[in-house]
Amino acid sequence: MTPLEGPSSRTQVTRKDVARYAGVSTAVVSYVVNDGPKKVAPATEAKVREAIRLLGYRPNAAARALKLGSSKTIGLIIPDNSNPFFSLLAHAVEDAAAALGYALFMTNSDGNLAKEKRNLRSLAARQVDGVILSSVLLYPDLAELESADIPAVLLNHATDAAGFNSVGVDLAGGARIAVEHLISHGHTNIALAMGTNTGNDFDGRELGWRQALTDAGLAEGPIIRSYFTRDGGYEAGKKFLRTVNRPTAIFASSDMQAIGILRALSEGGVSVPEDVALIGFDGSAEAEYSIPSLTTVEQPTRAMAEVAVRALVGASSDTEPEQRIFPTRLLIRRSCGCSVSNGGDSTAVHSLSPLS
Repeated sequence: MTPLEGPSSRTQVTRKDVARYAGVSTAVVSYVVNDGPKKVAPATEAKVREAIRLLGYRPNAAARALKLGSSKTIGLIIPDNSNPFFSLLAHAVEDAAAALGYALFMTNSDGNLAKEKRNLRSLAARQVDGVILSSVLLYPDLAELESADIPAVLLNHATDAAGFNSVGVDLAGGARIAVEHLISHGHTNIALAMGTNTGNDFDGRELGWRQALTDAGLAEGPIIRSYFTRDGGYEAGKKFLRTVNRPTAIFASSDMQAIGILRALSEGGVSVPEDVALIGFDGSAEAEYSIPSLTTVEQPTRAMAEVAVRALVGASSDTEPEQRIFPTRLLIRRSCGCSVSNGGDSTAVHSLSPLS
């Protein structure tokens, strides 16, 4: 059969078509497509791959998954992919999964527990090989995955999760280094803009803020709790402006909150960093392009994603789950009051030592 005599462009090309064109059995085509389990002579493999190319054959991924017991897909649940930090994290997970031959299903929970659970059920029904979850809870309910025997890794998760691999950063350490930097500028009234989550779980960033102030012998500044969003930061910023003993420095638990705070302070006639110094948390690209550029605690998203995907793909019932905590680093720009790189807008780095 010549290419002109092949199946119609409107007809699905099958494995039988490829076998007939290459002059081999369907089993040989299967061995070539699936890289085994039996070896195929190089010349025969070349004929099969040429037939696949000419006929435009595309293996049925669903059928292949049933045959191999693997869909070669990973599910990812994040709170909000419109947040630049989670967008960056999701992209890093997709790259890490693709490097190992896996496709990615991404869903948003919108910071909503009920939606997170629906997404877990949906991914389990799709028979994904595993799920990477950035949960709204400190201790999420993963019963849906456990009952389907689907492994999970908790990403952006700073505490130990019994029975599951988890990957996160030292939130308390990152907050502490940020607040210590503000103290080094002479600030003694340092506020905290703390994000809220569905579970109302205690956050390490608040602990680090408290530890830095206590170690320096300083009283705690005001705390405003709001959503991990620009709007949340904007509302927090307006509340800080109404504070009787207004702080001279603010540590925000996310870059998005810090961006919102910048707007609120600007509208209130307060200059950053001249009147109020500000540091965010996450290391998103948006922080570099704010005015003034935002000093922020950077999370190593690419390293976190790679470790999470490897832990998921390599998971087995015989492997003890592990917790991996990464150090953060402080990216020093203008909003904290520093003058960096001869008055330019480039970034200086202050690293936090890895945990022992």
